[in-house]
Order: sequence, then structure tokens, then C-alpha cells
Amino acid sequence: MAAPGLNPGPFRPGPETHAWQPMMKPQVFAISAIYVPAKRRKTLNPATVRAIAESILAKGLETPIMVRADGERFVLIEGLHRLEACKTLGEQTIKGFLVQARKH
Repeated sequence: MAAPGLNPGPFRPGPETHAWQPMMKPQVFAISAIYVPAKRRKTLNPATVRAIAESILAKGLETPIMVRADGERFVLIEGLHRLEACKTLGEQTIKGFLVQARKH
């Protein structure tokens, strides 16, 4: 924790160092700029996409997806069903976190 009287701002302790690290903030990504690897696409469940689309209509997107940068595009790390639900709803953009991730 920060010393009394100090406001650390939008930071939190890191898991290994306990040093203060910036918190991730959601960004808005163009859906057309997000690439979904073929291996990940195979896990798509249409019933799950429909259920999430209904939830998004009722409550909005509650959990942003995760992507990593790959040149001019982004590669999906987490959130296939949320991404596909937004596509089904005709959305052009989606909230997500840009993360540092290794290629598989």
C-alpha cells in the first residue's frame, strides 16, 4: 500500500515484485483489425455466442477482451465468444485490453 497521505493514482502492486505498476485500462479496438487464430476459432460454440449477445444487449459488454499487437493488427488472446457476439450484433468496435503476450 502507499504511504499515508500519498495517492498512488491508477496503480496497483505487481504480483511478484509488490512494486507499483500501472493498471490496465480498456481501449476500443476496431473489430475488423482483430485476427482470430484458426486454432482458437475451432472452439467457437454458437449457443454461447447467442447467450453472450443477449447479455450484451441487456447489460452491455461487462468483460473486455484481450488482444496483443501484431504489426498493424491485433491478435485475440481471450474473448472469442464476446468478440463473435459483438460481430453478431453488428458492432464495429469492442472494448479490450492490449496485453504483452508471446506468440505460441
